[in-house]
Amino acid sequence: MFARYKSSNQILYLMYKMLRFALPLILAAFVLSGCRKQPPTPLTDSAMGSGSEFGNGDDLIPSSMDSDWGNDLELRDGDESIDLEEGTYNGRQMVRGILQEVYFGFDSSSISPSERSKLQDAADHLASNPSDGLLIEGYCDWYGTEDYNLALGDRRANSARDYLNTLGVSGDRIDTLSKGSLEATAGLSKSESGQDRRVELIILK
Repeated sequence: MFARYKSSNQILYLMYKMLRFALPLILAAFVLSGCRKQPPTPLTDSAMGSGSEFGNGDDLIPSSMDSDWGNDLELRDGDESIDLEEGTYNGRQMVRGILQEVYFGFDSSSISPSERSKLQDAADHLASNPSDGLLIEGYCDWYGTEDYNLALGDRRANSARDYLNTLGVSGDRIDTLSKGSLEATAGLSKSESGQDRRVELIILK
């Protein structure tokens, strides 16, 4: 009987030791299972909204924009009015070299007195050739950012156009275009890059 009692005590002691080590593991497993994140609910057509601006949920571009957006990008890619192979602008033949280029000071769009005679020659040519038009291309040197130089080239072309208007040339015979610093020679000093600060006067036949 004493042996059975001793054996029972040993069994109870062994069970106590097992529970002592197993209980923390059971509690940890229970806590971790309670903290497990639920998987996200996938978006369905109904969740996105049938006929919403995002269409069927697969498009990142709103359905109200996608067709027009692509067309806008194509129209803005370069100047389609100029055909370099044919040498035409809006279907009219471009003739260079008849009229002299007009030069500008650094970061300036003012017509200097020494350059005004060139614009007078352009006005005289247009008066003698009523069917001709004029394309004024504005250029800049390599100083400054691309965006700034495009704006400066535009101001120079518009300044030449406005001066021609004062000489009696109708504005509907003149087109302007800015090339900015796209064709400028980089690395030149301000005095050396004076050749890039200009407008070109191109006859349109």
